[in-house]
Amino acid sequence: MKGPLFYSKILLFGEYGIIKDSKGLSIPYSFYNGALKKDPQPSEIAIKSNESLKRFVTYLEGINSELVRFDIDLLRDDVNAGMYFDSSIPQGYGVGSSGALVAAIYDKYAFDKITVLENLTREKLLKLKAIFSEMESFFHGKSSGLDPLNSYLSIPILINSQNNIEATGIPSQSTDGKGAVFLLDSGIIGETAPMVGIFMENMKQEGFRNMLKDQFIKHTDACVDDFLKGDIKSLFKNTKRLSKVVLNHFKPMIPQEFHELWKKGIKTNEYYLKLCGSGGGGYILGFTEDIEKAKQALKGYKLEVVYSF
Repeated sequence: MKGPLFYSKILLFGEYGIIKDSKGLSIPYSFYNGALKKDPQPSEIAIKSNESLKRFVTYLEGINSELVRFDIDLLRDDVNAGMYFDSSIPQGYGVGSSGALVAAIYDKYAFDKITVLENLTREKLLKLKAIFSEMESFFHGKSSGLDPLNSYLSIPILINSQNNIEATGIPSQSTDGKGAVFLLDSGIIGETAPMVGIFMENMKQEGFRNMLKDQFIKHTDACVDDFLKGDIKSLFKNTKRLSKVVLNHFKPMIPQEFHELWKKGIKTNEYYLKLCGSGGGGYILGFTEDIEKAKQALKGYKLEVVYSF
């Protein structure tokens, strides 16, 4: 038995800012995916995943039934029969491993589910986001619900503010363009909760709150607008500004050994780096106007192109 595939996601813009109503843009990334599965000879990883699912079932039993109801009996039977989440999505890398699992469980076990085939009004999107936020909180302590939403719908999501989200189209990729968005592997597993903790602590300072509003959110919003309009020249100008702000004010979220690499990109304009998800490890997101130049400059690092201009 194997269920449908659910993809990982990449939040191109909006990390941390969306907590404070910045814009955000999230796209599915089909290179990594996962599905619910049963296996007569489960591996060690499958057994571990199954144990985690058992705890998740207990959590889902206590979820607000006015928000969402599950066929808990069927889910429990399947989990007791060894069901697990078979996933190629790296955990702690900021590409939505728990989001894909949440989407798969909702898809298979929710009663009265909202489906992708419906006319997805803003109300329906917000309802799905609220459901997914509750479900994914089991993994992160606090979740926006966006990762599972992206994984479930498999379409780009534009976040205008916390209560205003819409499905969106993004400019089609260029097959012969030099520009690219890429993932840079830090080789370190990141954990979301401590990073969000640092951010929330910083938010108590007025100076940090002002910086967030006047610089971080301003540049993030501009990047989202530029990307959707396909204004590449302006996009790189604003991504550079954003990269600088992150280096100056989000240092704890950038692994120590990448500080110099981050600076080098801003200085040489060969690439600009930004956080992918909450940071602290996992992937770092890179933007470049010339992918071959960026590959040379980042020789020895693992790069994966996710979008071409």
